[in-house]
Amino acid sequence: MRLRRDRITRKSAMEIEKMRVVGRLVGEILRDVRAMVEPGVTTLELDRLAEEKTRAAGGIPAFIGVPGPRGPYRHSLCTSVNDEVVHGIPSGRKLVEGDVIGIDFGIVLDGYVGDSAVTVPVGQIADEVKQLLKATEESLFQAIDRMRPGNRLNDVGGAVEDYVEARGYTVVRDFCGHGIGRKMHEPPQVPNYRSRGGDSNLILREGLVLAIEPMVNLGVADVLTLSDGWTVATADGKQSAHFEHTIAVTESGPEVLTLVDAENYLTTAAL
Repeated sequence: MRLRRDRITRKSAMEIEKMRVVGRLVGEILRDVRAMVEPGVTTLELDRLAEEKTRAAGGIPAFIGVPGPRGPYRHSLCTSVNDEVVHGIPSGRKLVEGDVIGIDFGIVLDGYVGDSAVTVPVGQIADEVKQLLKATEESLFQAIDRMRPGNRLNDVGGAVEDYVEARGYTVVRDFCGHGIGRKMHEPPQVPNYRSRGGDSNLILREGLVLAIEPMVNLGVADVLTLSDGWTVATADGKQSAHFEHTIAVTESGPEVLTLVDAENYLTTAAL
């Protein structure tokens, strides 16, 4: 099934089942990586764990080989610490008490991609940063709840914008969510705010699969790219949070394909 002149695809039941399998694997490995986060651990150690588990399960790290300004990406994870919003590169950097780390992760398995991200506290963190993480993850689930047949794409991004801005945070506008399937990035683009262009008025239909990923800042929404050509950071140096799930629109509502524990779905619930 296809929408809009073959540009935006709706997945069949068989395709969604394959995406369900890879999505579950992404969620399980990301859970294991998240559990490894503590003071003294390096971001490269987290990356190695993710790659080892991915390959042991027969998957391929989805980020390795993605073209960039200075050659292809070489890691399984993007690890973005504190004021880094997205695309942070794993390295020998040791995490310290009070940091937060955004961990973005994708796998290709049986020809389909799963993609998810979480922001994790390192030990005890400041209360204002705790609230940022909680609001960002909760905004993701506000957006997921709008992924129902008959709603429009703008309802999804608008849910993020309304939730976080009402709490005094800002939405990053330079990056967005996306369609996902056989490729990591498929149309449509999914802004985390209401927009007027692109596919903002697209009506959601059964079989559409999207990766929704709010990126929310404690300070200004403006971002900049660091000298490594990949890492994106906040313009004012304040903390950022990033959460993501892969979700299918079904007849009965949204199905989160990368969610492992439906009863404890908020990773920030204990903060």
